[in-house]
Amino acid sequence: MSDVLSRDAIVLGGQARDRDAAITEAGQLLVASGAVDQAYVDAMHERETSVSTFMGNGLAIPHGTNEAKALIRHTAISFIRYDEPIDWKGSPAKYVVGIAGAGDDHLTVLQALAGAFTDDAQIAALDAAQTPDDVLAVLGDVSV
Repeated sequence: MSDVLSRDAIVLGGQARDRDAAITEAGQLLVASGAVDQAYVDAMHERETSVSTFMGNGLAIPHGTNEAKALIRHTAISFIRYDEPIDWKGSPAKYVVGIAGAGDDHLTVLQALAGAFTDDAQIAALDAAQTPDDVLAVLGDVSV
């Protein structure tokens, strides 16, 4: 998954305390990785106003609108784990995975993430992760 998730885009112990700040935190990791233009972060917030990106099992997957696809330079994800879950419109999000999927890549990424977050052993491994390499060991099958 090193082509989609880089060590620099993994944060264990996110700083955000609310949903909007968590979206920004995930988006800024995508910007810093060179995957998206800064304006993509605004599109992530816009998407959230139309439909919640909370997926269950403590996972939220903020991503931009379809109109923002042109702002994506290459497919990438960011991963943030929070010590205190974020209130995502009444649901607790412990993991926030920002997604920037070029073309139809987002479908492949979503499928891989769904597999990881429906497996109790993989969720437990993400809970126990101490380093970005630990996260990569769990999410290593997420690729395009």
